[in-house]
Amino acid sequence: MLIVVLLPQVSFSQSKLDLFLTPSDSLNKTRRNAVIISEASISGLTLVALNQLWYADYERSQFHTINDNSEWLQMDKMGHVFTSYQMGKQGAQLLNWSGVSKKNQLIYGSTLGFTFLTTVEVLDGFSEEWGFSWGDILANASGTGLYVGQELLWNEQRIALKFSFHQTKYASLRPDKLGEDFLEQILKDYNGQTYWLSANLHSFFKEKNIPKWLNIAVGYGADGMLTGVEDIDNQLLTNINRQRQFYLSLDVNLSNIETKSKLLGSVFNVINIIKVPFPTLEFNRKGCVFHLFYY
Repeated sequence: MLIVVLLPQVSFSQSKLDLFLTPSDSLNKTRRNAVIISEASISGLTLVALNQLWYADYERSQFHTINDNSEWLQMDKMGHVFTSYQMGKQGAQLLNWSGVSKKNQLIYGSTLGFTFLTTVEVLDGFSEEWGFSWGDILANASGTGLYVGQELLWNEQRIALKFSFHQTKYASLRPDKLGEDFLEQILKDYNGQTYWLSANLHSFFKEKNIPKWLNIAVGYGADGMLTGVEDIDNQLLTNINRQRQFYLSLDVNLSNIETKSKLLGSVFNVINIIKVPFPTLEFNRKGCVFHLFYY
């Protein structure tokens, strides 16, 4: 989203760009208005596109709810938590860049993800294929709460929610559900997704000997899923064991890497949503597995 705000400024010199990227120490109405207009426009266009391109393929219905909390070993719910957290984080940081007060950053910025995803959930409620899920709403609120809670408690994000992905053998078995190409699989193949709580060690212990960029991360993933729930009547699925997977690894907080370039710092902040591959311990019902590099 910051890229959209920056587009009109491509002719800036390096020094002017660094100045532009520096958060305002007081309310900058021009920046604030640009952020609000950009967010409203992008969100509106995305919802229109979803309504026309995604929901148009399914029958409309009266508003209804569903209980999908048992599906996909809750990996879909982790996706909601992650998206709500990251959208809220970026929304608050853009308002901080605009010089908006901390209180208003939390009220209007950090709730961006919850507001957007709840609107999508309402659209689900009018689709015959889907339905409004209170479980999804709770997941959205959890992501927003993770950001807001840390800001209120520590005035910083000591624990970041991150994401990693690898392709799996399952997508080729059900490309309609799990994705036909790499980009689709990132969104649809829950078997290859891992969500991480990445804690910054220096923020907690304040030791000079601990690098400010060093994190320890705990991850959650799942494997063996071709459908939302296990189907014991399907012979294809009986040979695949669904299981939860838990991970322990190191990570890098890219936002804490010192650099003189504001642009590079902004890039680090954006890609910091991705868990950096490191040696990892995996724990599942079969025992413990060591991965030299896991992503």
